[in-house]
Amino acid sequence: MTNLGIGLIGYAFMGAAHSQAWRSAPRFFDLPLQPDMSVLCGRNAEAVEAAATKLGWKETETDWRKLLGRDDIQLIDICTPGDSHAEIAIAALEAGKHVLCEKPLANTVEEAEQMTAAAEAAKAKGVRSMVGFTYRRVPAIGLARQLVAEGKIGTVRHVRAQYLQDWIADPEAPLSWRLDKEKAGSGALGDIGAHIIDLTQYITGDNIAEVSGQLETFVKERPVAAEHSGLAGTAGTERGPVTVDDAAVFLARFGSGALGVFEATRFATGRKNAIRIEINGSLGSLAFDFEDMNLLHFYDATEDARTAGFRRILATESAHPYVGAWWPPGHLLGYEHGFTHQAVDLVTAIAEGADPTPSFADGLRVQRVLAAIEASSTSRQWQEIPE
Repeated sequence: MTNLGIGLIGYAFMGAAHSQAWRSAPRFFDLPLQPDMSVLCGRNAEAVEAAATKLGWKETETDWRKLLGRDDIQLIDICTPGDSHAEIAIAALEAGKHVLCEKPLANTVEEAEQMTAAAEAAKAKGVRSMVGFTYRRVPAIGLARQLVAEGKIGTVRHVRAQYLQDWIADPEAPLSWRLDKEKAGSGALGDIGAHIIDLTQYITGDNIAEVSGQLETFVKERPVAAEHSGLAGTAGTERGPVTVDDAAVFLARFGSGALGVFEATRFATGRKNAIRIEINGSLGSLAFDFEDMNLLHFYDATEDARTAGFRRILATESAHPYVGAWWPPGHLLGYEHGFTHQAVDLVTAIAEGADPTPSFADGLRVQRVLAAIEASSTSRQWQEIPE
């Protein structure tokens, strides 16, 4: 079997999740190419060495540019903050490397447009690219998409989506790169709101056409973490500005005319990673909550009214997307499995010469929605999403 050499850039939260996926994918799925965890890249030599040992990478590098000239690297996996996505992805594509880039695709529409143009140019040479909206690969989400496409809920009329977290609800939680607009692009809107934008468009097969939104930053200043202030051990007395949103709410109208209500916040006290989606159609409804991620709730309005009700579907049967490679029915999957499914789909597409999804063009579409929500929050007016 031909190896597919992987160069992963970034080794923190997402780097660890992607590493687990590259380890697991060939052990549970029959892949046409063998992922080879060749090089882990990060700026701190000592830290990246320790991460490589822990996560299972063969070699390390501190300069991502050196990966582009290596013949044993065929795919660049980007798990860095958003301010470096465009530079790395475009350079990698121009060097003939396949690219997997974490979401959101970029920090601005302009960067996402440049990345998409580079991806289209590279595709003509057989080079593939994908943006990492991993929640698409949850089996219950895949089932929801199938049911909508099959007309099981009829014409979609309402879409409701929330992504609720609380990890910065404490006003004394220290600053991190995710709270810096230059590095992150936006806050809750781009970090988690991007996911529910992509998921609802994916499930419904319909794109958001216009939005009206509002952003809010509840805590304007936070302690500067010790590693940034020069103090050892704990955060010091120095405080710095939060330059991104803490929460985003917006209304949406889809191309079909369906109405959407969205909320993304990192201030939902007690909610850790609640992705809640409900879709109401003319013939039924679907409901999903990631904090109970193996379940999909389905209501069939065509059933006898005396017995009709939401049906609890445990999406762990081999007939459900991806599940056949894992455990017997009823043996639950977790957060990490979506990343494995992502790796499987990307490797398969590369081997088949097919276009993986979500593409950079899909990522650009989400980026345009994010930008329109920001513009709406400033102008207090509805914003159309350009095609």
